[in-house]
Amino acid sequence: MRFESIDDDYQVEHWTRQIRTGAWIAILIAAVGAVRILLDWPEPSRWLVYVLIPAVLVQAGLTALPWARIVRRRHARELLFVWWLLELPLLYLFARGDEAALAIYPAGAMVVMVTAAVLYPPVLVAALGLLCIGGFLALANGLPEAEATMIAGLVAVLVAVVGTCVLTAQNRLAQDARRSAAEDRTEALLENASDLVLAVGPDGDVTFASPSARDLLGRDPSSITGERLSTMVHPDDLSKTREFMTTLFAATPEHTARLEIRLRRGDGSWVHTEAIGVNRQANPNLRAAVLSIRDVGARKQMEEQLTRQAFTDALTGLPNRALFRDRVTHAAARNQREAGRITLMLIDLDDFKLVNDGLGHTAGDQLLRVIAQRLTAQLRPADTLARLGGDEFAVLVEDLTELEAAELADRLVRAVREPVTLGIRDVICTASIGISVIKAGVHDLGEADELLRDADLAMYAAKAAGRDGYAVFDPARHSDVLAEAEHRAALERALLEGQFVVHYQPIVELPDRELIGFEALVRWNHPEKGMVGPLTFIPLAEATGLIVPLGRWVLDQACRQLAEWIADHPEAAKLRMSVNLSPRQFQHSALVSEVAAIIERTGVPAGKLVLEITESLLMKDTEVTVRTLEALKALGVRIAVDDFGTGYSSLSYLKRFPVDILKIDRSFVEGITADSGDATLAEAVVQLGRTLRLQTVAEGIETADQWSTLRALGCEYGQGYLFARPVAAAEIVPLIRANLTGTP
Repeated sequence: MRFESIDDDYQVEHWTRQIRTGAWIAILIAAVGAVRILLDWPEPSRWLVYVLIPAVLVQAGLTALPWARIVRRRHARELLFVWWLLELPLLYLFARGDEAALAIYPAGAMVVMVTAAVLYPPVLVAALGLLCIGGFLALANGLPEAEATMIAGLVAVLVAVVGTCVLTAQNRLAQDARRSAAEDRTEALLENASDLVLAVGPDGDVTFASPSARDLLGRDPSSITGERLSTMVHPDDLSKTREFMTTLFAATPEHTARLEIRLRRGDGSWVHTEAIGVNRQANPNLRAAVLSIRDVGARKQMEEQLTRQAFTDALTGLPNRALFRDRVTHAAARNQREAGRITLMLIDLDDFKLVNDGLGHTAGDQLLRVIAQRLTAQLRPADTLARLGGDEFAVLVEDLTELEAAELADRLVRAVREPVTLGIRDVICTASIGISVIKAGVHDLGEADELLRDADLAMYAAKAAGRDGYAVFDPARHSDVLAEAEHRAALERALLEGQFVVHYQPIVELPDRELIGFEALVRWNHPEKGMVGPLTFIPLAEATGLIVPLGRWVLDQACRQLAEWIADHPEAAKLRMSVNLSPRQFQHSALVSEVAAIIERTGVPAGKLVLEITESLLMKDTEVTVRTLEALKALGVRIAVDDFGTGYSSLSYLKRFPVDILKIDRSFVEGITADSGDATLAEAVVQLGRTLRLQTVAEGIETADQWSTLRALGCEYGQGYLFARPVAAAEIVPLIRANLTGTP
C-alpha cells in the first residue's frame, strides 16, 4: 500500500504526536528489557544488551527529528511502518531469551498494535497483528513446557487486541473522512463566500484569514495571517476599531457586536466594510474574536446618494431647504453659546418665470446654475448658500457686521445682474434680497426659527421698493410687509384656483351708438370680499410679476369668448375684442408666440383682436418696442394706444409705431363739457388720428353732453357707462342681439 503526502496540518500534528509517543514507549520498553537482561539473564545471554542499548539510543535520537516536515514527504510513512515492523523482531529476540517470554511478548506486541492502530489503515494493522500472533505462536512452539491453556488464552487476547485495533483504525479512518469532508465543505463555503472571516487574537494579531481575502482585499490569506488588524484599518477608523475590539474581548462568550470600518486593499485603496464580531475566546481551538466582514461599498454609495437627494438640490448641487434649515438651527445654537451674530439673506430672482415661459425650462435651469455659481463665488468657504426651490436662494453667514452684510448683499445683487448668455440670447436677470439678523447676545432660539420668515418679508419689501436691490428686515414695518406678503399669496392662490373672471364693456360708434366691439376687463371674484375691481390687485400683480400669467389668461378667455359669440351669432363676425397688455406683459420675450398660439387655439380672426398698450410704454426702449409691435402686426392683430394724451409721446415717434387706434383718456372726457382745455386736447387727439389715419376711441363717456361734444369733434368710437357698464359674458348676448339684429 502506498501513502500520499500529507498537506493537512491536523494530520501532520497527529502523526508527529503519535510517532514521538510510540518512540518513547518503545524506548521505555527497550530500557526495561536491558535492565532485565543485566539483572536476570545468564551471563552467556547478556550480549543482547548491546543490541538493546543502541536501539534505545537510536530511537531516542529519532524523537528529536523534525517529524512535522518528515511526515509531509512522500514514502515517509512507508518507512515509518518499517520502523514498526523492526520492533517485532527485536521483541521476538528479547522474548526468546527471557523466561517470562509468554508475558513479555504479548505485552510488547499489544503496545506496537495500539500505536499502529492510531496511524495506519486497517489492512496494515491487520497484517501487523497477524505477524504479532505468528511470532507469539513461534515463540510458544519453542517452549514445550508452556501450558496449552495459557497459550490459547494469550492467543485469544492477542486476537481480541488485534481485532480491536483493526476496528479502531477503521473508526479513525471513518472519523478522519467525516472531518475531512466537513473541512472540505467549510473550505468550499469559505472559498465561495463573499464575506471575509478573520480570527483576531487578544493581542490584535490575525490568526486566520479565509480565502475571500482575495476578493475583498485583493490579498492572499497567508499574507494576512500574523499581521496586526490595526495595520489594515483606515487611520480615521483606528480609534473606534480599538474600542470595538476591547469591548468585544471584555464581553461574555458568544457576545456579538457590529462595526463599520474601512480596510486597506492590496493596491492601497480603501473598501467600506461591515464587521460582525463574535467573542470566541472560550473556544479552546480559537481563543480569538471571529470577525465576519462584508463589502458595503455599494450600500454606502446608495446611502450617500440618498443623503445627497435628501439634502442637496439636484439642479445646482447646493444644499436644499431641509439642510439649510438644519444649518440655521445649528448656527442659532452656536449663537446661544458664543454670543455670535447670524445673518440670513433670502434671494428671489425677479421675473424668472418670464425666462421659463419665453425660453423654456432648459434655459431656465441653465440660468439657475449660472446664478448659483456666481453667488457661490461671492461667499466665504464657511458660508452656506442653498437653493430653497424655484428661483429662490438663501445665504447663511456668521459674524458679519451690518456694514459687511450690506456690502455682501450689494455684491450679490451686482453678480446676479451681469448678463447671462442662454443659447444665442443675452439675458439680464435681477434679484431682490431680504436680510434678517440675530444679533450677539440674543439667547432665544425661537428667533432663529423666525429668520426665514423675517428675511422673506424683507425680500417682499425689496420688491416693493423697485426690485434689483436689498432690504433689511425692519420690525417697525413688520405688519405692513406681512400684509403685502399675504396679499401676494392671496393673489397667487386666486390665479391657481380660478377666482378671476372677465367682464366685457361694449364699444360703440358714436354717431348711432351701434355696437362694434368690447373691451375685456378682469375682475377678482374674491371668496370673502366678493367682486374686487382691478385697481385693488393690478398694481400688486404688476409688481410681483403675476400680471404676466394673469394677462395671458385674460387674453385667452377674451379670444375664446369672441370666437364663441361669432360661432353662435354669425352677425357678430364684425365685432372686435380689445385686450390690455401690461408693461411687463409687453416686455415678456414670449409675448408674440403666446398671442399667435392663442389665436390659433381659439380660432378667433386675428383682425378682430385689438391689443391695447399704454402711451408711456412707447417711450421705453423704442427699438425693441417697434420690433415687438411689428411682430404683432404681422400676426394680423390691431394695436391701440390706451390713455393717449397723458404721456409724453413725440409725434415723430408716434409715426414710427405701427398702431391703429388712439384712445382718448377718460380724464379729458370727464371735463370736456366744462373745461375748454380738455375739449381742446380731445379735439387735438381726434385731429391727430385723422392726420395719421388712426381711429379714435373716447373712454369714460357717462353723460349725453359728453357724447354730443365728442360727436361734434369727430371722434369715431366711444365707451362708458352711458352706453353700458362692464358685465359678465352671459349679459352680453342680449345686447348683441339687440344691436346687431334689431330685436329687443
